[in-house]
Amino acid sequence: MKVLVAGGAGYIGSHMVAELLDSGYEVVVFDNLSKGHREAVLGGEFVEGNLLDQNKLDETFKKYKIDAVMHFAADSLVGESMTKPDKYFRNNVVGGLNLLDAMMKYEVKKFIFSSTAAIFGEPDKIPIEENNTKLPTNTYGESKLAFEKILRWYDHAFGLKYVCLRYFNAAGAHKTGKIGEDHNPESHLIPIVLQVALGKREQIDIFGDDYKTEDGTCVRDYIHITDLAQAHILGLKKISVDNAQSTQYNLGHGQGLSVKQIIKVSEEVTGKKIKVKIAPRRAGDPATLIASSVKIKKELNWKPQFEDIHKIIDSAWQWHKNHPNGYSK
Repeated sequence: MKVLVAGGAGYIGSHMVAELLDSGYEVVVFDNLSKGHREAVLGGEFVEGNLLDQNKLDETFKKYKIDAVMHFAADSLVGESMTKPDKYFRNNVVGGLNLLDAMMKYEVKKFIFSSTAAIFGEPDKIPIEENNTKLPTNTYGESKLAFEKILRWYDHAFGLKYVCLRYFNAAGAHKTGKIGEDHNPESHLIPIVLQVALGKREQIDIFGDDYKTEDGTCVRDYIHITDLAQAHILGLKKISVDNAQSTQYNLGHGQGLSVKQIIKVSEEVTGKKIKVKIAPRRAGDPATLIASSVKIKKELNWKPQFEDIHKIIDSAWQWHKNHPNGYSK
């Protein structure tokens, strides 16, 4: 099976490519390299292109005879999404529509969508189940929810079969140490904490310590990047059978850790003291996001291999120690 991975040079996408290759799939990566890294793509064919370029998409589908698509290409900064909603709807919704339209033109009916816990907003119950109320508190989450709704109608009208995987907080790095997390600017908690440990930053800013949580800082559910990628392969297998049904799954461990707890574990893993500064809250940040992954474990027999947050952070630490400047030469 030949799989197009849109956004395959990014953090999650590149780990997905690695897992697909290890599992015997043929891979075509489609990425504009605005945030991704060519060096992170460990194999397969590579096409530099933008989802807003319909001609490039058409050319790619025509050339490579794609069987299925995994879609990771999106803007994903919560803070930025609140000040640039036009950018987020254009890239995350219009770009996604272009991808779907190319799929329909070339009769590709298998689609795995990289969604997010941000679609739920402030959850009405914890842990968050798939049918929880969905009221995003930021434009990023709203753009992802809009696209989930679009997928439902494409299934109804065109027979597109899809799985939406709603991530909580992806973390860690590949077992080979060849690929890891490198954003510019970096906005994710664990890489920022590890950059402080490496002396690349003076401190970590904690955005708010007055939330209604045990220690006042935001609580999140962390999942290792390889466990997340494996869930996508299980989702692809699910929609590759006759009479497949589209569905959605939440992806996390069902355990929440606060910002302060992540900093403490990072100090234990690295043996370094992490300097902290309390900063104002960021717009659109919910207090607590913890997943229920009961559905995917039951239906797809998904079993995460990295249960211990120390192991997740240690895999990230090994990457950052060996790549202190990310993918930069």
